Amino acid sequence: MMYFEHAVVALALQFLIRRCGGSWWLGAAIASAYFIGREVAQAEYRWIEMFGQGRRANMPWWGPLDLRVWPKLDQWIDWIGPLVATNGLALIMQLWPRWR
Repeated sequence: MMYFEHAVVALALQFLIRRCGGSWWLGAAIASAYFIGREVAQAEYRWIEMFGQGRRANMPWWGPLDLRVWPKLDQWIDWIGPLVATNGLALIMQLWPRWR
């Protein structure tokens, strides 16, 4: 279940944004951006701890994108899950009228 928690929260956020803003795609973009940003921020801290001698000033711009700070599967699932779930739902809701 822990692998699906972020996707479920992202879908809930997408639904709320859809109710307020009227767009499934807007909800998908905001929910996905939140979880991607969260994981990138955590990767920054891992890079600083592993390679930056504890100083943010030592981190290059590409530090959070360094694959060495993404060693665990759950770090990938935590942003890919919400991205796939929210964009998948937005696509389904866009195509739904054609299927009926």
